[in-house]
Amino acid sequence: MASDVNEGDLLIKPSTTDHPLYDSVVEACKTVFDPEIPVNIYDLGLIYTITLAEDGKTDIIMTLTAPGCPVAGEMPGWVADAVSAVPGVQSVDVEMTFDPQWGMDMMSDEARLELGFM
Repeated sequence: MASDVNEGDLLIKPSTTDHPLYDSVVEACKTVFDPEIPVNIYDLGLIYTITLAEDGKTDIIMTLTAPGCPVAGEMPGWVADAVSAVPGVQSVDVEMTFDPQWGMDMMSDEARLELGFM
């Protein structure tokens, strides 16, 4: 049975880092916290992809630390609310994925330091 993923294919789609709103959207994501972990969701590595169109349409692919996270139903709305407040963002669509599954290796150095992992 053939796989749909070719070796070398990226599991996480790259973000639109060259868009003028990218840094502001990242900062907005950093205002959202998992209630059980004292680190923002961006530094935790829960934001996989930020795609920005020229017209300000923003698509975000994110995950959770675990599929059974108690705020699974609420967190995408928190992210959408935070990002939609960024001037220039026209619309926000937040998609939840568990592929690839989140791992502690996805955390930023700042998050690891904050949580005592380094």
